[in-house]
Amino acid sequence: MGAIARSPEPAHPNPLTSCAALLEKRCNLASLCYSRSPLSSVPTTPAVRYEPLAAEGCARLGRVQTPHGHFDTPAFMPVGTNGTLKGLVPQLVKQTSSQCVLGNTYHLMLRPGEKTVKALGGLHKFMSWDGPILTDSGGFQVFSLANLNHIDEQGVTFKSHIDGKTIHLTPERSIQVQNDLGADIIMCFDQCPPSTADRAVQELAVDRSLRWAGQCLCAHARPGEQGLFGIVQGGTIPELRQRCARELVAMDFPGYAVGGLAVGEGFEAMMGVLDVTVPLLPASKPRYMMGVGYPKDIVEAVSRGIDMFDCVLPTRNGRTGNAFTSSGQIRLKNAKFAEDCGPIEEGCDCHACLNFSRGAIRHFVMANEMLGPILISLHNVRFYQRLMSDVRSAIGLGRFDEFRQTDPRASLGAPAEHYAEPIQTNDSPTSND
Repeated sequence: MGAIARSPEPAHPNPLTSCAALLEKRCNLASLCYSRSPLSSVPTTPAVRYEPLAAEGCARLGRVQTPHGHFDTPAFMPVGTNGTLKGLVPQLVKQTSSQCVLGNTYHLMLRPGEKTVKALGGLHKFMSWDGPILTDSGGFQVFSLANLNHIDEQGVTFKSHIDGKTIHLTPERSIQVQNDLGADIIMCFDQCPPSTADRAVQELAVDRSLRWAGQCLCAHARPGEQGLFGIVQGGTIPELRQRCARELVAMDFPGYAVGGLAVGEGFEAMMGVLDVTVPLLPASKPRYMMGVGYPKDIVEAVSRGIDMFDCVLPTRNGRTGNAFTSSGQIRLKNAKFAEDCGPIEEGCDCHACLNFSRGAIRHFVMANEMLGPILISLHNVRFYQRLMSDVRSAIGLGRFDEFRQTDPRASLGAPAEHYAEPIQTNDSPTSND
């Protein structure tokens, strides 16, 4: 009897090839959905575009165009966690020369909910802000604030800090929330481990963040109206940062962020990450350093090619009575300011400095009057915007290196003991406010 012929054993699929095929299938399906939708289409022009204007070394002067107007770069974007900069009405924020502001996806998703914001006309109308808005993905807050119960390839499960409700947040859900909120710039959902995490944890976070980035890209339903930025992770490990950057660039996002910094790694390590990461990001796209920071951090990051910054320091410090000045922060609660007739800072053109004395503002703070923290917050935001305006002017004049070396604000970093603590990247009482 002849041997029975057997079918060849099926080859085991390469998991990386399978993942790539699945991603391609998802993207093709997303494009098909866009083409069939009466409300959206595959964009021929990106919603967010970067226009270079001048450069000095790696420092760049430019402009980011969005559906709600442009903002000049390098730019500092003040943070409105719950849809508002605490204590500052939008007209006052405009007076500081702020052009782009932030909203926080995690907090707005929990309260009042993205569907409510959408029903009220979207985030721009909700905030009464007609300029550009950026929303983060909620990832940092989930990993740093929430009672995190479980993380897997699908997403994260956590308990709301508001009511303890169990919530499952996936890359697709994060993008859906941001699509409903309607900001001009939205962010990929990523995993942001502590800076002290070991290499295995950082590598897992990079792998997962890259997979999630592909899912976010495919889930994005409004590419003609909102620019989706990829986020580079990798801790302080150069090869992980570089691999993450290269793979994100291959996905062709309209902009790129460097995340996972100002979480305890220290100034030198922070700059070291930029040194190995920023050169890999496209010169034709905006570059965003998330959650940073002090003036020194910003100036040094600009010298390495970063265009966009955000941080809660101006408003958070303002609410605790701390004001930024060119010679350093001053604590207006100190008794020595009780009869001080001068402004917070001589030469500042903000409403607080033009109309109130240090002594008066100190009284408001000590008496728990809302006006005190409001005035200091207003001054601090204007301080940051004056800094950014002078940085832009210096680059345009070819004098940025001189500015970096001689302007006293360029040396104002975090107090040494604070470099071991993370700078919280949302302005909320739930983050040690």
